[in-house]
Amino acid sequence: MSIFSRLLGKAGRSGIAGSSLCSITAFLALAATVASAQESWPQRPVTIVVPFAAGGSADLLARILQQHLQPRLREPVVVENRPGAGGSIGTGFVAKAANDGYTLLLGTVSTNVINAFLYKKLGHDVERDFQPISLLVHLPNLLVVNNAVPAKTVPELINHLRSRDATYGSSGLGTSSHLSAVMFQLASGTKMTHVPFRSTADELNAMLGGHIEVAIDSMTTLWPQARAGAVRAIAVTSARRVPTAPDLPTIGETLKGFSVSGWQGLFAPAGTSRAVVERLSTEVRSIFRLDEVGNALRNVGGEPAPMRPDEFADFIAGERPKWKEVVQAAGVQID
Repeated sequence: MSIFSRLLGKAGRSGIAGSSLCSITAFLALAATVASAQESWPQRPVTIVVPFAAGGSADLLARILQQHLQPRLREPVVVENRPGAGGSIGTGFVAKAANDGYTLLLGTVSTNVINAFLYKKLGHDVERDFQPISLLVHLPNLLVVNNAVPAKTVPELINHLRSRDATYGSSGLGTSSHLSAVMFQLASGTKMTHVPFRSTADELNAMLGGHIEVAIDSMTTLWPQARAGAVRAIAVTSARRVPTAPDLPTIGETLKGFSVSGWQGLFAPAGTSRAVVERLSTEVRSIFRLDEVGNALRNVGGEPAPMRPDEFADFIAGERPKWKEVVQAAGVQID
C-alpha cells in the first residue's frame, strides 16, 4: 500500500473533510515536483558571483569554472562581479540568495573566514549561511615592489622601508593581501601606509602608475606581471619555494617562521539540496584535475586542491582559529 493510500484510509476513518484530503494531495504533489526539479537540475543559467572586481585571481578561477562547467551542466554559466567592502558585498548577496543551486559564490579565505573576525557588523554569518562545495586552489602571495624601488631582496627591502615612509597596496581591507602585509610589517619591524583597492587588478595598476611601492598579493595575478618585468618579485609568502619560480626565495628564509597562503573555493547558500551540492562538487573536482587547468594554475603559482564538500567544511573549520589569531594580533577591525 502506498503512503498516499495509507493517508487516505486514515483520513477517511478519522472523518477528515474533503478539503483536508485536497491539502494532503497538494502537499504530496509539491514534494514530488521539488524532488523532480532537484533530479533534473539545472534547468536555467547558473550564476557564479565573484565578490571582487574583474581581473583578479578569484575572477580568473570563476572564468575557468565557467568555461568547463557550462558544457557539463548543459546550461549557461554566468560570472557576475559584485565587488566592495573586502568582498563582503558579493558574499552577503549570495548568503541571501535562494538555495536552489542557481547562485553560487567564488569565495576566498578573506570572504569566508577572515571577514568574520574583521567586521563588527558583517550582515551575514560566514559559517551558518554557506554550504561548502569544493576547495579550488591554494594560492601563495607574492611580495612585489615598484621597479623604482631599489631593493631586490627581502633584507634590502626591509632596510629601504626602515629609512622612509613607504606605501603598500592591497585588494581590500582585511583581505589576505592586507593581512599578509600587516604580518610582514610586524615581523620585520617596518611601517608602511596602507592604500586599499577594490581588486588585485586595481592595486597592480596603481603600482604600474607609481602610486604605491609595495604589495603582497595573489601570485596568480602578480607573477605574470613580474615575469614580464612590469613589477619586481622579491619573495613568496609560502613556507616552501614555489616550483614555478624555484629561484624566488620565501619571506621565511629571512624572517623565520613567516608563512601565509590564501585559498579559494566554491560555495552555495546554506540549505542547498545535497544532490545539487554533490553534483557540483563532482564536476568541480573533475575540472580541477584536468592537466590543462592544473598546468595553467601552476604556471602562475597556484596549486589545485579540489575536495569533497565535507572535507572542505573540515578544512575551513581548521582555518578559522588561525586567522582569528592573525586578525587579533594585527589589531585590525572595521566598523
